[in-house]
Amino acid sequence: MYFEYEDRKITVNIADRAQLEREVLARLSAKRGFSLATINLDHMVKLEQDAEFLAAYAAQDLVVADGRPVVWLSQLARRPVHLMPGSDMVIPLCRMAAETGASVSLVGSTSQALSDAQEALLAAVPGLEVTWCHAPSGVFDPESEEAADILTELAQRQVGLCFLALGAPKQERLAARGRILAPKVGFASVGAGLDFLGGHQRRAPLWLRRMALEWLWRALSNPIRMVPRYLKCVGILPRQIRAALRLRRTL
Repeated sequence: MYFEYEDRKITVNIADRAQLEREVLARLSAKRGFSLATINLDHMVKLEQDAEFLAAYAAQDLVVADGRPVVWLSQLARRPVHLMPGSDMVIPLCRMAAETGASVSLVGSTSQALSDAQEALLAAVPGLEVTWCHAPSGVFDPESEEAADILTELAQRQVGLCFLALGAPKQERLAARGRILAPKVGFASVGAGLDFLGGHQRRAPLWLRRMALEWLWRALSNPIRMVPRYLKCVGILPRQIRAALRLRRTL
């Protein structure tokens, strides 16, 4: 499944969890870095508006579907992919890191949130090694010297897997830069995934997520921030549906 933007295609190239596990285990075992992005409608809105974000997304090695609308569009195009939210991937990815002996780093959010997330991860994943937690400054820029210092630290510490909890587009842009400055590190952009683990944000109950209503939970929890975002997401759906139907006809 892919989405077209200007002269670029953003491909959801990991269709299910089994494929993701095979790819990540192989890369961690070989100390071959990667960047993992989780595409959703909010990202798709940003991809239309932000050329730097589009370039960073095109540089990602692995892209999964984070959001049911992306899954539904893939089904409409007859190129189905499974739902794999970034927040659901944190513990499975840590298990892969522990299995391959790869150390883990947490970057983003706040110092307290990272400390609490680390505690939760160590309790959930036997044998996991978390070697570094770092909360960047409040004015963090992925192209800054601060960002270069973070990537240099990750490379020097020989981190195998780094979770980025900076929000889009910062985390994806940092991951793309990291593929150059820290090529042996695997970067996973997980948004609020670490905050959920440490209890600093509350995720929608499982029954709401199973009913595809997590968006409603988030909208009610923070309407000033989330309602305008979701309106923009709804705005791009008609043309994405048309694009999926065009893609369907190419089979």
